[in-house]
Amino acid sequence: MKPTLLDADATSRPIQVLLGVSGGISAYKSVDLVRRLSEQGFLVRVVMTRAAMAFVGPLTFQAVSGQPVRTDLLDPAAEAGMGHIELARWADLLLIAPATADLMARLAAGIADDLLTTLALATTAPLILAPAMNQQMWRHPATQENRARLLARGARLLGPAVGAQACGDQGPGRMLEPAEIAEALVALAAERARADDAVNADRPLRGVSVLVTAGPTREPLDPVRYLGNRSSGRMGYALAEALCERGAQVVLVTGPSALPPPPAVAELVRVETALQMHAEVMRRSPACDIFVATAAVADYRPAAPAGQKIKKSADALTVHLVRNPDILAEVAALPRPPFTLGFAAETHDVETAARGKLRDKRLDMIAANHVGGTVGGFEHSENALLVIWNGGQREWPMMPKVELARALAMLLEERYAARQAASA
Repeated sequence: MKPTLLDADATSRPIQVLLGVSGGISAYKSVDLVRRLSEQGFLVRVVMTRAAMAFVGPLTFQAVSGQPVRTDLLDPAAEAGMGHIELARWADLLLIAPATADLMARLAAGIADDLLTTLALATTAPLILAPAMNQQMWRHPATQENRARLLARGARLLGPAVGAQACGDQGPGRMLEPAEIAEALVALAAERARADDAVNADRPLRGVSVLVTAGPTREPLDPVRYLGNRSSGRMGYALAEALCERGAQVVLVTGPSALPPPPAVAELVRVETALQMHAEVMRRSPACDIFVATAAVADYRPAAPAGQKIKKSADALTVHLVRNPDILAEVAALPRPPFTLGFAAETHDVETAARGKLRDKRLDMIAANHVGGTVGGFEHSENALLVIWNGGQREWPMMPKVELARALAMLLEERYAARQAASA
C-alpha cells in the first residue's frame, strides 16, 4: 500500500517530500533516491545547494522527479510570490540527503544563508537528515554537538552507515543507500498514521462543526451608556476550548469580553448587541452540527437609543424597551436544527425554570446554574451545573469553570452521539 499524507485530515494525496541535496559526493545517490521515493508514492521536489551542483546537475533531478528544481534563494522569478515560503508550506517532510558536516553545522546554528537552510527554518514539516561525510568529520566533537542539538529539536537522523568511503577511509560517515532511506520514510509514514489514529480515537468530535456563543451583549442607551449584564464569557470560552480539544471545528461568536480568545477556534466573531449576535448566529447555524448557547443575551433593548449623550436633567428617566429575538429558540426551530445546548442562568427555582426552557424551546439539553450568589455564576472562575435532557440529568458541584467545561464537553459528545445513533 502506498503511503498517504501524514496529516490525519488528508485521505488521498501523496506525502509531499522536499528533498534537499547538499554538496557531498553522495549527491549522486540522491538521484536514485528520488526514483525510489516516487515508486513508493511520494511526491518529490528537489532543492540543491550550490555545492551540490558541482556533483550533479539540476536537470538530472528534474528529469527523474518531473518537478522543477530550485537552487537559489534570491531567484527573482520564484521569489516574486515569496516562493521559498510557498515551498516551505508545500512540504510534508523535509529530507536532506546527503547532509554534510557543513550543512548540519548551519542547521544547528539556525543559519539561513541559502535556499535550503532558509526552508529548514521556514517550514513546520518534520526534518530528516541522512548524514554523509568523512569518518573523522563525523567523529569530531563539533559534529557530534551539532547532531545532539538537532536531535533535541526533533530532527531525525537516518544513518550514517559504516564502511568504505570515497576518500579511502573506513568508518562511520557513509550515506545510507537510497533503498534504505526510502524504506525508512515509508516506516515513518506508517508510524505517523498510527499516531494519528490514536489521536483521532481520543477526539471523537473530529470534523463536527460546533457554533458557540459566549459573553454578554451590550444594548446602547446612547453613545456612552448601555444596558448589559455581568457575564465575563469564562464559561463559553472554556467550553469552546474544551470542544476544540475533542476535535470539533468551533466557531465562537462572542460578546464583549476581556478574556483572550481560545487559540484553537476555527473562527472568532466579535459582536456587541443581541441583534448583531442574532444575525451572525442565524447566518451560520444551518451549517453547524451542534449549537451551544452560552452567551448571556439581553432579553430587551432600548427601542430608540439616543443619538447624543443623555444629560442629567430630570429627576427620573423612562426608557422604553423592546424584546430581542430569542436566538436559541430560533435555532432549535430550524427545519433541520443542529443539536442544541442551552444555558439557564437563574436566581431562584433553577431546575423548574430550566425544565420549562428545555420543553418550551424544544432543546436537546440545557445547562442550568444559579447566579447572583457569593460563589459561582457570573464574574467567578468556578461554577456548578445541573444539566437536563429528556429522560436524564447530570449534576456537577462547584468546581473551576475550565474543569466543568471539559466535563460538559464529554457529556455533550455523549448525548450528540446518542441522537445521531437514534436518527440512523
